[in-house]
Amino acid sequence: MRAAITTRYGGPEVIKIQEVPVPTIKANELLIKVKASSLNSGDVRIRRLDGGGVPPFLMRLIFGWQRPKSGVQGMMFSGIVEAVGSKVKDYQTGDELMGSTGIAMGAHAEYLKVEANKTLYRKPQNASFEEAAAIIFGGTTALYFLQKAGIQQMNQAKVLIYGATGSVGTAAIEIAKHYGASVTAVCSFRGAELAKTLGADKLVDYTKEDFRALNAQFDIIFDAVGKIKKKDCQKLLKPNGKFITVGGMDVAKETGAQLEVLSSLFDEGKLHANIEKVYALEDAAQAHSHVDSGRKKGNVVIRLED
Repeated sequence: MRAAITTRYGGPEVIKIQEVPVPTIKANELLIKVKASSLNSGDVRIRRLDGGGVPPFLMRLIFGWQRPKSGVQGMMFSGIVEAVGSKVKDYQTGDELMGSTGIAMGAHAEYLKVEANKTLYRKPQNASFEEAAAIIFGGTTALYFLQKAGIQQMNQAKVLIYGATGSVGTAAIEIAKHYGASVTAVCSFRGAELAKTLGADKLVDYTKEDFRALNAQFDIIFDAVGKIKKKDCQKLLKPNGKFITVGGMDVAKETGAQLEVLSSLFDEGKLHANIEKVYALEDAAQAHSHVDSGRKKGNVVIRLED
């Protein structure tokens, strides 16, 4: 099978398309024919050994010393069950699924093996494979942090989202609106129309205006790109307001229950995939380069052709 191999840690040029064996599954595993896989900031940060507060030495211990262990990155995927292990009861060949492999990765390949009890759920009925793969990373991350902040218990919460047009930010706008929140989106002018389309009530163009000068207070401030600190915006928080960020040591915990929520929201038209670009597997290095640029709006997807 073909796979995008991270031959070593480094820039996008380390990604090479190679032929590798199709995985062999165990009794509790599924073999998935991957139809689409997202490429997100987590993927490129692993490739660059850029773990924010995590030292490169520790990242090598976690992911692999010279490169990610299997060489195949990609965590979020959608596809069709090709084979089922003898102990698997909940799935059968032909099922259309979406899921996350977590730090095991492996989804930037034509076939993928996953444990049947991992983060899996049926693909939304109304979604293409590309859309199903795209909603997972931003959706699970936004859902995790917003629920951790208690948005589901708040009445008409006022939410500020910093970095509102990336994978996490776009999902956060729609999920916050689902919970009845009023959303202020902080983004550049290039993403303003997208944020408005997704339901943002107010826009702040950070290239022209310092959001910290706003005359407002918020129940939740969500840094969806990991670039600001609580001290930067403390005065914008209500007395019991919550500051949450993807830039800390807390990492979103992905679950099948989250995928069920995202699937329902997508089928109800309350959550969109917001795909900016779709790349063929052969162009995986180019896709990495685009995500590296920091100009990505929404999601980038790798499509795996038959």
